[in-house]
Amino acid sequence: MHIAILGATSQIARDFVGISVAAGENVFSLYARRPDAVQRWAQLSSLDPDCIVAVGGFESFGKRGTYDAVINFVGVGDPATAQQMGASILDITLDFDSLALRYVKAHPSTRYLFLSSGAAYGSDFQQPATDQTRASFDINHLQAQDWYGAAKFHAECRHRALADLPIVDLRVFSYFSRAQDLSARFLISDVLRAIRDGTVMRTSMDTLVRDFLHPTDFARLAQALIQAPPSNAAVDAYTLAPTTKPELLTAMQQRFGLKYESVQEFSALNATGRKSHYYSLNRRAQEFGYQPQLSSLDGVLMEASSILSSAS
Repeated sequence: MHIAILGATSQIARDFVGISVAAGENVFSLYARRPDAVQRWAQLSSLDPDCIVAVGGFESFGKRGTYDAVINFVGVGDPATAQQMGASILDITLDFDSLALRYVKAHPSTRYLFLSSGAAYGSDFQQPATDQTRASFDINHLQAQDWYGAAKFHAECRHRALADLPIVDLRVFSYFSRAQDLSARFLISDVLRAIRDGTVMRTSMDTLVRDFLHPTDFARLAQALIQAPPSNAAVDAYTLAPTTKPELLTAMQQRFGLKYESVQEFSALNATGRKSHYYSLNRRAQEFGYQPQLSSLDGVLMEASSILSSAS
């Protein structure tokens, strides 16, 4: 398949392209705000040049040739960035979604895969999402932490209103790869920095359940969605099993020597709302042929091992 990637500087996009090229599954046209950075990455990654049809700025998207699929990765890479962007994420999401939609409306056989988020459900994750979960936003008391989820929710509404077009929204809850920027404000980034630097990580032991998607399972899921018969739908990403914060910390301590200290009061970055059970039990992705191969914890340990071996 010839796939156009919007937001080719994002790490999840790069992981997908690298895995797909290595498997010989697709050829790509890559679009980003900084195409020079994408070109350098493609060269440093030793990607087969025959699999990269074009690299360009967003203004060149759709100007030459046609695509079998468009995947929109434009978004926020980490909580700190989400906090910095604030309400502008609403306009940014709309602008790039509109860019993709204009193309798909003109080429209705082209698949459109939109990278959504579990945050589209809102911020109420006292329990994991299911196929019966309703999106929930406090409309009378909206806060900055709501903008990211609201932007994804609005995009999904636009897509369901275009029921005749082959658009699938893929809600990713948590994702972790060996190319993760360790300066990003994620729990796992904090853990890995502490291991790398030999410091003691201070953290609360609050209830926290996460489902970290491994790059190979993400690629497996994305490929299944764009190859399945056309449909207009939303699916939740998931692994073989989620992991709890205590389970994750214990495993990192046993495997890599993590030192951590439990504190009663700990101020964590809260850019998109507190979510104690941020994962989904919705298995609609099975209908598209998706079968995960790794659990959340196995995927994290695999990628963490690669990161720490490179840092040593």
